[in-house]
Amino acid sequence: MPKLRHIAVTVPDLEEAARFYETTFGMTRASESDIAILLSDGVVSLAILKFKTDEQAGDERGKDFHGLHHMGFVVEDIEAMQQTIEDNGGQYHMRLPNTSDGASEIKFRDPNGVVFDIVTTQYADKAWDSRS
Repeated sequence: MPKLRHIAVTVPDLEEAARFYETTFGMTRASESDIAILLSDGVVSLAILKFKTDEQAGDERGKDFHGLHHMGFVVEDIEAMQQTIEDNGGQYHMRLPNTSDGASEIKFRDPNGVVFDIVTTQYADKAWDSRS
């Protein structure tokens, strides 16, 4: 069964946003990079993002968009889930990044245009480990 893995928001100041969620909600830092701080409540993660370029942002909203950017789900079978998404009105958006082993985040838009991605557990674990 697919599981909600993270909610991603883009902000103008990574540290300020991270401190707010740490102080206000007791979230803890799981990892960080130059464009992201991943916080966790122990169940679901909050990815706080500040893109440096429009290309990094990955869609028409660009690097200066602030707010809910996307949410991410961990799934067991990428191909089967992609078909289920499309069968239910979702549309393919983009693939990011393409790695040497072919693993990636596959992004879609739901019928209302909200962006979400799907990944396997193995990719999710590897991706966040490499960002810390």
